[in-house]
Amino acid sequence: MRYSVLLEPVNEPEFQGYYYAHIPTLDLTTHGQGIEGALAAAQELIEAWIGEKRARGETVPVEAKSLIAQVEVSDALLRP
Repeated sequence: MRYSVLLEPVNEPEFQGYYYAHIPTLDLTTHGQGIEGALAAAQELIEAWIGEKRARGETVPVEAKSLIAQVEVSDALLRP
């Protein structure tokens, strides 16, 4: 089973080089140092989360299809 992971850089000075890892299908987020660290943290979180769900007899969501898109907004909207 595969789950999509969306990576975004953490924009805080004390976490330079870190990335957020979002797992949309499971509504989970973690972080790690560098892309590899963030993906490793996501893997660990997913496996632990699935283990907890199974231990409780709960169903685990299966990712049917994942699409990532972007929308563009005017730069003027971002100016003070």
